[in-house]
Amino acid sequence: MTILFWAIGGALAALALWAILRPLDARRAGAAVSRRAANLAIYRDQRRELEADLAAGKIERADYERALAELEARALEDADAPDEAAARRGRRRLEAIALGAGTPLVALAIYFAVGSPGALTPQPHGAGEVTAAQIEAMVEGLAARLRENPDDAEGWKMLGRSYAALGRFDAAVDAYAKAALRAPRDAQLLTDFADALAMARGRSLQGEPENLVRRALEIDPRNLKALALAGTAEFDRGDFAAAAATWERMLTHVPPESEDARAIRENVAEARRRAGGATPPTLAAAPAAGLRGTVRLSPGLRDQVAPGDTVFIYARAEKGPAMPLAILRRSAQELPIAYALDDSMAMAPGMGLSSQPRVVITARISRSGNARPQPGDLQGASAPVANDATGVDVLIDSVVK
Repeated sequence: MTILFWAIGGALAALALWAILRPLDARRAGAAVSRRAANLAIYRDQRRELEADLAAGKIERADYERALAELEARALEDADAPDEAAARRGRRRLEAIALGAGTPLVALAIYFAVGSPGALTPQPHGAGEVTAAQIEAMVEGLAARLRENPDDAEGWKMLGRSYAALGRFDAAVDAYAKAALRAPRDAQLLTDFADALAMARGRSLQGEPENLVRRALEIDPRNLKALALAGTAEFDRGDFAAAAATWERMLTHVPPESEDARAIRENVAEARRRAGGATPPTLAAAPAAGLRGTVRLSPGLRDQVAPGDTVFIYARAEKGPAMPLAILRRSAQELPIAYALDDSMAMAPGMGLSSQPRVVITARISRSGNARPQPGDLQGASAPVANDATGVDVLIDSVVK
């Protein structure tokens, strides 16, 4: 790999030097006529003009003799002077040599100063994986850039998603608020803002979070996440009939035989049962976009899960960086969870779900709410699947050691 890199680099350097030096050579060829030769031609023309003026009677003989003497004196001075064009050509050759030698040297110096020479050396397995600390550093780097460019609404949205994925909901709320000031008609942004605000307020959608959801639905009545949250808010305050009606609106926007549709129908049926005094609900709703499936909990682990535990659902490349390509946060009380992952859930620009052809879906239950795996967490993973697969089931069936 290293030899190939240097071979390609050498070829590109040679091509660049050819492009740089060719104009210099062209100028040198165009300057082949020296200044001496050019001046002599001018003097001959001026002498012919003087002779013509004398013959036409435009000047006196004395004036003619004086002008001719001055002209010949200048001609003799130039004939004795060194050829400046040749000197310029010599300087250009030196410039070309210096430029030709300097260009690759400067490029190498810059590369070794700010580049990554170590990347040319094969790394041991796992050495290139992105750690949780590196992810947090990337997020803080984005925050620093936004402080310098505060009008970047898309940047604030991404920062909000990143903070939410890391469980830093107060920071996520602040980032989403800044984004909403700059993009007040973005329904998805308002919905994500509401979700983060609810998490920051103890998982309650009542009050301002629900108001944000209602504003989002006024802008986009088909937004599935907004419909899901609106129905959840209605359910939480005991308005089960309204919750059933809201969730039922989602069914017109998902494929009838999909896992999403099945989960939504379960929610609607449960809300209707609760309206008649039935048992507590199993909440599950997710947008129908991108990669879709269902996360389930192994029956043998149910006694190890509390309703307030956090479920992280994320996609990683089958072969490539360990950084999540898309991440979703839900509550354990929603299990089984119908999920959807897409590029809007990316943690870094250009590193979304669509950037990798095959991915692995992992689901982890965290008691601490920490995005980093902790001993005692419960998790499960899918087999590698296409980045737009549907019906991808993940069974949480193991304990993190």
